[in-house]
Amino acid sequence: MRRLLLCAIASLALYLASFAFLLDRPLSLGLLRLEMREKLARGAALPSPKLVILAGSNGPYSHSCRVMGATLGVRCENGGIAVGIGLDDLFRRWLPLLHRGDIAYLPMEVQQYVVSRAANRMDVDGAMLFRHDRALLWRLPPGRILGAAFDNTMPDGLEALAEMAARAAGLGHLRARLAREEDAEGDEIGTSLATADRSFLAGLHRVEPSARAIRRGYGAVLIARFVTAATARGVIVIGGLPTDFRDVRLPEADLRAIRAVYLRHGGRFLELANRSRYPRADFYNSEDHLAQPCQYFHSLLVARGLARLLHRKLTAPASAMLSLAATCPQETLPPAQHSVRTSRASRTADPAHPAG
Repeated sequence: MRRLLLCAIASLALYLASFAFLLDRPLSLGLLRLEMREKLARGAALPSPKLVILAGSNGPYSHSCRVMGATLGVRCENGGIAVGIGLDDLFRRWLPLLHRGDIAYLPMEVQQYVVSRAANRMDVDGAMLFRHDRALLWRLPPGRILGAAFDNTMPDGLEALAEMAARAAGLGHLRARLAREEDAEGDEIGTSLATADRSFLAGLHRVEPSARAIRRGYGAVLIARFVTAATARGVIVIGGLPTDFRDVRLPEADLRAIRAVYLRHGGRFLELANRSRYPRADFYNSEDHLAQPCQYFHSLLVARGLARLLHRKLTAPASAMLSLAATCPQETLPPAQHSVRTSRASRTADPAHPAG
């Protein structure tokens, strides 16, 4: 029995040491790590007041910092990466970089709100944290640490060996790939309507979670904590709706549940008149990913809404931006005064939140 116990301890130690110090996935997870580092470095270098977009992939695919920053007259970084990045990880990294007067816009995917505590423990970034960012991992809850430590499986180990061999052979030029996919503000680029898979988009169907699931989700708890903490630092936090297909109904109860996550914790909320819903012809490869012309179109609407909510003057966007947005199918920019409906907490006249 003692020998069996020693073998079990030795196997566990070997497993943990291998994934903590030896095995790595420099191609699949390496791209996410590089993307995260680049976005954080640029965000840290921006002067205040700045605009930061935080979400999953809906952030960089459907929102353009280049358009929104230019229209609002502020520097902007698109901090969204992927839904698989845990919200506790995302917020822990970004909160220290946000200062009084900065604006954080959160068009979080609806599924982010309903993530369970167990699912969050096993998010894809757990392996990255355990291998490369243990100093940050140790500051997360014990359950998150354990989830990251035991997030890897035998197939993950085999994949790591294959990726490490490929990387050693000179394959996978991550920086060049990232430069092709994102611009200097963190926006996804090159997602043209011509290359979108229309048959795939036509068959996509995602069931909207219930309002009860949104209210009880661990993701909603994490977002609410971020809103509270950021607002206490003098950051203006504004929630928003993610983009989705126009033929997918958003129940009023769901909208109220999402809005409450922000308004009850000191934030504000922006709701476009179209509720960020667009025809399937406007999307690139998923419900959360507009093609670039429609990304620009949507970003102009969001910028207009943020300007009203923040009492900021709009700057006329470059003609190239307007020209690209005009190629979004079936979409026409409405008059400014009819483009949005806004909601905010009762104390929006707080002098700590400059109107610009």
